[in-house]
Amino acid sequence: MANARALDKRRKSVKNIRKITRTMELIATARFKKAMDRAASASAYTDRITNLVGDLTKTGLKVQHPLLEQRDETNRVVVLVLTSNRGLCGGYNGNVIRMANQRWDEVSSSSSDIPTAELEISGKRGLSAFKYRGITPHESYSHFEDKPRFDEVEVLADRYLEQYIAGDLDRLDVVYTQFQTAARQRATIETLLPLGSLESENDDAADAATGGDSTYEFVPSAESILEEVVPTSFKVKLFKCFLDAAVSEQIARMVAMKSATENAGDLIKQLSMTYNRARQSQITGEIMEIIGGVEALKG
Repeated sequence: MANARALDKRRKSVKNIRKITRTMELIATARFKKAMDRAASASAYTDRITNLVGDLTKTGLKVQHPLLEQRDETNRVVVLVLTSNRGLCGGYNGNVIRMANQRWDEVSSSSSDIPTAELEISGKRGLSAFKYRGITPHESYSHFEDKPRFDEVEVLADRYLEQYIAGDLDRLDVVYTQFQTAARQRATIETLLPLGSLESENDDAADAATGGDSTYEFVPSAESILEEVVPTSFKVKLFKCFLDAAVSEQIARMVAMKSATENAGDLIKQLSMTYNRARQSQITGEIMEIIGGVEALKG
């Protein structure tokens, strides 16, 4: 039978751990609600931009922009991986890293038709995982926390836009966890550059919103507005990737800490039962020793 004192010490340790996991669960829940509100606002803005470009296409304007042009040859690809700075969030980082490893192997292998592939990683967990594989990223970011700001993401977006327009970048792949609902998030790879599918997506959105006819008059012209809207659309999409990743991280941490708290509770019950049996056995043994000593004295 295990020592009762050791069991009691272990039970107290598990209780302390349960307090910590419960606190982390509550913190993750509060952060999740705030992050989800920000992601919902960004989704509404993205949809509005989508409808606006759809209205531009309904004016009869032939949509042309450098960001929409497909490249005949893909000479340089950037793979941007979005992970978290902290752990204790279940399989959140693992799912993204596995998918990122697969995509990186595809674009960087010797059999690939892409001459130049560059890896950029956001989050300390992703940096550690690729460092373990002996892969050093070309760019790394650890300042994006669970509240990414648009001005921070815009710095990256502007650099990608300049490189793409100058012909130094041909494709941008973003590996992140897409937030769909509070009960469903999935690791995915989204190609943000080129925005070749923008026109067809916005045609469908505009048809649904306007019945196929433009409801706007564009001043000074649809072309000039297009020059502003298309880059903004890319920036908002990249920002939404960061927001989705932040929301999914908090959900994963909330679920993981809830599971840890429940498991700690079950373990405490088991330890309590074992402790009670050990304590009972110990008391019984002490009573038998006392009785034996009394009998010895009588003899």
